[in-house]
Amino acid sequence: MNPNSRDKTALLFQRYPCLAPLAGVLTAATEAVVRCHVRDGLVLLCGNGGSAADAAHISGEWLKGFLSQRPPLPGQAAALARELGDAPLAARLQRGLRAVNLCEASSIITATANDLGPELIFAQQVFALGRPGDILIGLSTSGNAENVTRAMQTARATGLTTIGFTGARPGRMDPFCDLLFKVPETETYRVQELHLPLYHALCALVEAACFGT
Repeated sequence: MNPNSRDKTALLFQRYPCLAPLAGVLTAATEAVVRCHVRDGLVLLCGNGGSAADAAHISGEWLKGFLSQRPPLPGQAAALARELGDAPLAARLQRGLRAVNLCEASSIITATANDLGPELIFAQQVFALGRPGDILIGLSTSGNAENVTRAMQTARATGLTTIGFTGARPGRMDPFCDLLFKVPETETYRVQELHLPLYHALCALVEAACFGT
């Protein structure tokens, strides 16, 4: 871990000391996502309600610059400038990590819910899109969301690494998480309040490792 990343991690646990026991999970999750990115893999994300919004938030931080600008590489910049016919416009594009929020695909979600069952709305997408070495991040404040649990089970069966974000209580999805951020709260909004700084730190650490800052 470079000094800048160490500073980000130290600041997280300084501001949220209750999250310090999750330092090892944060390091392991960062390494897993970086490995996935290096092999041009895909990070899938899912959740319900506020956790669906968190899934969108995470994917958004990875699809474009979060704390760094991530300009196109020289070869990319030249090709973009040529095709767009506008070098300054092309230079504004930013490199990203391949991330898909499974909560936003309304057509496949409704088709799956209608034809296969609502518990499979995320699992079907994982089965179709996921490949060995990819990652599924599932968020559930209770740890008991059936559609997220089924997605985690499907991911494990398909060879994906699974990363979970839950609250303090034991949950159905816990055994299917390779890495688990279990924050020390039980009320939904308080769990979500602690998920945000954790995934912001994860996004920042992955960005620093993959693109520099």
